[in-house]
Amino acid sequence: MRKTPFSFDEWRARAGRHLELADLWSVGVRDMSLAGLRLAFDRDTSSGVSDGIDGRDPEFVDVVLDLARFIGERYFRWTVEGLDNVPAVGPALIVGNHNGGLQTFDSLLTLVAIRDRFGLERAVHPLAHDLLFQQARLREVAVKFGALRAGHDGARHALERGHLVLVYPGSDLDSTRAWRDRHRIELGGRTGFLKLALRARVPIIPVVSAGTHEQFIVLTRGEALAERLGIKRVVRANALPIVLCVPWGITLGFLPYWPLPAQTALRFGPAIQFDDLAPDAADDPAELARCYERVRAALQVELDELARGRVPFLGRVRRKGRS
Repeated sequence: MRKTPFSFDEWRARAGRHLELADLWSVGVRDMSLAGLRLAFDRDTSSGVSDGIDGRDPEFVDVVLDLARFIGERYFRWTVEGLDNVPAVGPALIVGNHNGGLQTFDSLLTLVAIRDRFGLERAVHPLAHDLLFQQARLREVAVKFGALRAGHDGARHALERGHLVLVYPGSDLDSTRAWRDRHRIELGGRTGFLKLALRARVPIIPVVSAGTHEQFIVLTRGEALAERLGIKRVVRANALPIVLCVPWGITLGFLPYWPLPAQTALRFGPAIQFDDLAPDAADDPAELARCYERVRAALQVELDELARGRVPFLGRVRRKGRS
């Protein structure tokens, strides 16, 4: 993997060419906190099908991922395994477990690992929640980063161009699961990602992380409360998590927080192929159910391996070296 030493002065000079990044903390965090309200009162329904494909700025992506790599190594003591399972060329759907509430370092470190292995030309397009497209500054940053509004249209276009697409089917249900369930795969019964893979005839690459869900502690996912308050109707979320985090203590899980320095491990599993199925299998509930369980089980196997012998916040004492 890339071993270029990180120089903050050099990074700051590069970042200065991207004003969106320079004030991302002061402006972006505020916007993220207010974007949910904007969804309710000023919903932007433009599709943005190809913006994150054509608008992806490799230099901007490199700047963001260099900082993420530095934080991952120095603060989270990051490790990664199984990169040989990611194809060097051609389209694939990378499917993962999601962690950490709003601050999903698993996504960033997944992109770092692929960038370090294959270079910036191996484009990865994460599918992102509507929140990132409700405010002009956040939308601009998301597009430059190559993010696509969650849905099939943008993802299909990216796959047709031979790119990688990163998706977390469990979304908010997964990223806000309770502490006791941090090592359990939660895809929420969602099969949209399978329909996409079957129709596009692309493999699924499982990726899991352990440790990112120890950066804060979810006390309860709050599904019943979310349903009672109509949260799904307002911000397209099924949970209203109550969390313990720094600096807020016990609070709602929709606020930015300072992540605890939990050791973080990432693992890519072998590709899951559906060569025996025709594209119209995407319309067969029985086939979808079979494929869903196959993917869920594969993700759980990889997560069980990462969690075996893990001490919360400290990780495993002995680990194999990085792929």
